[in-house]
Amino acid sequence: MTHRLNAFLDSNQDLRRLSQQVDRLATLQRHYQQLAPASLSRSSHVMQLDGQTLILGADNGAVAAKLRQISNELISLFLTRGCEVTGIQIRVQVRVQPQIQPPRPRKVGQHGKKALEEFVVELKDSPLKDALKRLAKRG
Repeated sequence: MTHRLNAFLDSNQDLRRLSQQVDRLATLQRHYQQLAPASLSRSSHVMQLDGQTLILGADNGAVAAKLRQISNELISLFLTRGCEVTGIQIRVQVRVQPQIQPPRPRKVGQHGKKALEEFVVELKDSPLKDALKRLAKRG
């Protein structure tokens, strides 16, 4: 399957160029993930290579500011890996995070409620006993 896909991409000059560009960007992204601090590489990514200028996308302004501070160091590290990167531009590109719905509060069933009530009777007066009473009442 991979062989057929590669043959198809090589059959057309435009597709071959596009495939090479994608490979180049994927390689730069792998290098970037290894070179940049983990906290920054999770919140940023390689967007484009314009000549010898690497364009990075940052998820927010704070990440962009930190990347600007270490951009000279990143350039040196890319050069040591054989990547022809002589400049870095950082662009803020906010990613929309999917809305995570909070978990629904669970209710204690009749059996659990009864077990809590029986257990509370055995406890001495304490904040734990009060909390368990409230939990049993709410059900």
